[in-house]
This record gives sequence, C-alpha cells and structure tokens, in this order.
Amino acid sequence: MYEKIIRPLLFNIDPEKVHYFTFSILRKLFRVPAIGRIIRKKFTVEDARLEREVFGLKFKNPVGLAAGFDKDAKLYKELSNFGFGFIEIGTLTPKPQPGNEKKRLFRLKEDKAIINRMGFNNGGVAAAVERLKMNTNVLIGGNIGKNKSTPNEKAVNDYMICFESLFDYVDYFVVNVSSPNTPNLRELQEKEPLTKLLKTLQENNLLKDRPKPILLKIAPDLSDSQLLDIIDIVQATKIAGVIATNTTISREGLTSSAKDEVGGLSGKPLKNRATEVIRFLSEKSNKAFPIIGVGGIHSAEDALEKLDAGASLIQLYTGFIYEGPQLVRAINEEILKRS
Repeated sequence: MYEKIIRPLLFNIDPEKVHYFTFSILRKLFRVPAIGRIIRKKFTVEDARLEREVFGLKFKNPVGLAAGFDKDAKLYKELSNFGFGFIEIGTLTPKPQPGNEKKRLFRLKEDKAIINRMGFNNGGVAAAVERLKMNTNVLIGGNIGKNKSTPNEKAVNDYMICFESLFDYVDYFVVNVSSPNTPNLRELQEKEPLTKLLKTLQENNLLKDRPKPILLKIAPDLSDSQLLDIIDIVQATKIAGVIATNTTISREGLTSSAKDEVGGLSGKPLKNRATEVIRFLSEKSNKAFPIIGVGGIHSAEDALEKLDAGASLIQLYTGFIYEGPQLVRAINEEILKRS
C-alpha cells in the first residue's frame, strides 16, 4: 500500500512541504482513539530476543530513527508507534535558526536518495525541552550542534548549552560535527578541536550523578588516517561510541537530474561507504566501542550488513521515507530469524 499508493502521492509534493504535511496528518491521526494500538500492532515486533543493552541503555530492539526527521521533538511519541526501538531528535542548537534558504531538500528518485542543505533549521533547544518533558516511555537520543553564527573557536559553548539543557530529558547525546550544511562545521572533526570539544563535554558529564552516554556522529568522507584519529579520540576522551555515518558530499554513481545540488547526500548510494566505515572502525579498534550504523538502509538485508560489519544498533532515515514504516518490522523480523 505504501509503495503503490501513499509514496507516489507524497512524492508529487515538494519534499519539505510534504514533511510538514505528513507531521500534521500523523498528529491528527494519533488523536483518534485506538489508532496508536492499531499502528503498533501492524509495525511493532515484540520479542525479548530483539533487546539490546548498549552503552548502559536497554533498547527494546536495535532499529532506531535517525536525527533530522523529528528535529524539534514534535512527533517522537507518534513515531515510536511504528516499531522503533529508539528515536533521535535534533540536530538542536542553542538559539532558534531558520536554516538555509529554500529550496533546500531534493529527492533523487532514480537513485533512491535525498540531498539536503537544511542547515540545522530548528526552534532552539529550549522549545524542544518543553516537549520532551512529556515523554514517558520512548528512549530518546539528543543530537546537538552549534548555531551558524557561532565561530568554531566558541563552538564548545554552544554544545555545552545544548548538553546542559537536554541532560534531564534525553537518554544519550550525539555530538554532530559532520553535517556539510553549516559553514566550516566539519573543521571540528580535526583531531585537536574535536578532542577539546569531546573532552569538555565528557568532563562535565562525569560530574553528574548519573552520566549519560555521549556519541560522536562522523562523516563518511573521512580518510582512513582520519578514521584512525577518530578511534584515538574516542578512546582518549572515553565517550560511549560513534554513529557512522552522516550524509556525504560525494556524488559518485548518481543518475538523477538533481545530483549536482549542493548539500549532504543520504540514501541508497551511501550504503557501501557507510558499511566500510563501520567495518574499519570496528576492526581497527578491536570492537573497543559501540557503533550505531546508519546510511543507505533500504531493506532488511542492508540492516544485517551493517550489523555484520560491527554495528550494535542501526538507524533509518531516507530508507524510512522511500520504503515506508514496514521496513522497521521487516528488519526486526529478519533479525529474529537469526536468533
């Protein structure tokens, strides 16, 4: 139904407009009594064999929703009904910001991909916190970044503001220094500034009564030597793990007319490179830390490939848009077949 009816209808609408339209429809739909129960029954797989304990947290299943879909924590409760084991909100910044000029989101249908240059558009961390106060049973990750106007030399302050604001309302943190859509942000992936940033966050984290896991989200465009630096940094700062990977600036092998649009590419073309990064980090670190695998997962087989490469958990974004919510169930059912 999704592939033959719903997706063709949605894909006739501008991708950013349809995103907000879908949010509005889902919000209204879940106000109808029993709809939540019906949706959960259709898409959720409940089985103790799916449970995973990773960086001190218990996940009911290993399939999560990646950051960027519910930036402002407006729909995480409703989205949790589609069978996700966890949901990551953000990227959030200290101050609200509109992001880059529109048009900034492009479908590449022939490639089953998306290019975005959104630019951390969000309503600010304080507004998201108010919505997160209503959370009762959804495991939430908080993806944090810096405002566009904040220079890199002061970026630590922005990340600390988000960290402190969200601390009581999320289960883990993700430090996003790998988006290609905020000018100069990826410079923070270099060894010295990244070590300083993560060390500052972790030192403050360890002062808390109950520290929260901190993860680093990295780009797929890093070289092997840079990935080795990432391993050193994770071990030196003692953060909990890595999310591999964010969107790519590569356009290799694309056929769609929108392939030359500026921004980060996600979806099926990213599948192999994301898996390569996961495998490299896992093998070179001797599985020293957990990895959340994301990038190009459009089928249960794609998900298993990430897990086999060394990922402890996986996340969906573009695959969720192209393949529909049944993808979550399909992945969990395939994992169970291996149990």
